[in-house]
Amino acid sequence: MKKIAVITPGGDAPGMNACVRAVVRKAVACGFEVYGVLNGYRGLLTDDIYKMNARSVSGIIHRGGTILKSSRCAEIKTPEGMNAASKRLKKTGSTML
Repeated sequence: MKKIAVITPGGDAPGMNACVRAVVRKAVACGFEVYGVLNGYRGLLTDDIYKMNARSVSGIIHRGGTILKSSRCAEIKTPEGMNAASKRLKKTGSTML
C-alpha cells in the first residue's frame, strides 16, 4: 500500500484545512494510507505523527488555520535534522510528503 504524510509547515494561510481535507480524501479514495504530521517540521523531529482517514478531516473545511498546526523549525535545516526527519518518515513507511 502506498503511504503519504501530510504536513503544514510555516505560517497559517487561508484554505489550509480545505487543502488538507482534499489531499486526505483523495489519497484515501485512491487506496493510500495517510499520516498527519502535527506542528510542521517540528512534528517530524518529535515523532508527532498520526494515521488519518476521511473521518479525520470531516467538519474542518470551515475552520481557520490548520488542524495539523504549524511551526517554524530551524533544526530541520541541519543535516542532523534532515536525517532525523527522514527516519521518522521511514518509520511510517511514507514515501511522499
